[in-house]
Amino acid sequence: MDRRRFVRAFAGGLIVARSVAEAQPAAKVYRIGFFLGASGESVASLFGAFSKGLRDLGYVEGRDVIFERRYADGHMDRLPEIAAELVRLRVDVIVTGSSIHVAAARQATKTIPIVMVFTADPVQAGFVTSLARPGGNVTGLSADASQDLWSKYLTILKEIVPKLSRVGVLGQVKTQVEFVELDAASRKLGIALEVADMQNPGDLDGAFSMLISKRVGVLLVVVSPLTYLLKESIAESAIKYHLPTISNANQYAEAGLLMSYGPKLEDLYRRAATYVDKILRGAVPADLPVEQPSRFELTINLKTARALGLTMPQSLLLRAEEVIE
Repeated sequence: MDRRRFVRAFAGGLIVARSVAEAQPAAKVYRIGFFLGASGESVASLFGAFSKGLRDLGYVEGRDVIFERRYADGHMDRLPEIAAELVRLRVDVIVTGSSIHVAAARQATKTIPIVMVFTADPVQAGFVTSLARPGGNVTGLSADASQDLWSKYLTILKEIVPKLSRVGVLGQVKTQVEFVELDAASRKLGIALEVADMQNPGDLDGAFSMLISKRVGVLLVVVSPLTYLLKESIAESAIKYHLPTISNANQYAEAGLLMSYGPKLEDLYRRAATYVDKILRGAVPADLPVEQPSRFELTINLKTARALGLTMPQSLLLRAEEVIE
């Protein structure tokens, strides 16, 4: 082949290749909305676990997915507008947390898939028809909010304070359906509850003042956007007032509470990525069963125990999956 014929053939090949490439549809880049009520800094490990879960499934940020992250910084009244903003951005999936988040997302859309994480009793809350067949645009992972589990928390606290008769409860009562089950569990055990309802970050000092005035013996901190945001401050106040504390997620003990009993939230957010993957591949939330946590771990913070002047029962230490020295 002479030089001219080679050049013409080469140029023609480039034109054909270019035409074929232009005819190929560009790979879709999915837009994923992620929002929580706490600050971005405080929940960085949760988003990190979720994004790693997607990476493990082959998704590359910028190539396959774009994240739209939004945080309310403890101001729960912002959640509806944040959810509405994600809907305006036409995200393909919304990933969010507990009941208050899911309520805001469902208010904003009945069509965009919503993947919830650690939502208490989504059936009772009206988010899904059943755990096996959600039936709408919401699916994901729920929290076990049964009376039996709350009885477990109270029983663990009684091992620390055997004559326990009054328990302080800190959380967002108006947005958490599990308080009904907690109240029922406490009545069975003959324990009185004093509940401090938090709706804003500035409520913490007043909540502790009220609980101390009621002479509570221990404190149960319920996972919520506000308590998660303020978990270090809650731990400091509990030590200040000599209150043994327990919560239902491991990060709270890591932040300085005396104990936690529950699933690792990072594991749940990593698991949420599998729901997103199925939805992006064509599955519909209505047909994806809601999962409940299957593994609960007891974590004990011995640093906090020493600060409180407590000697932890050996029976508890032996049952603990993690002991923070």
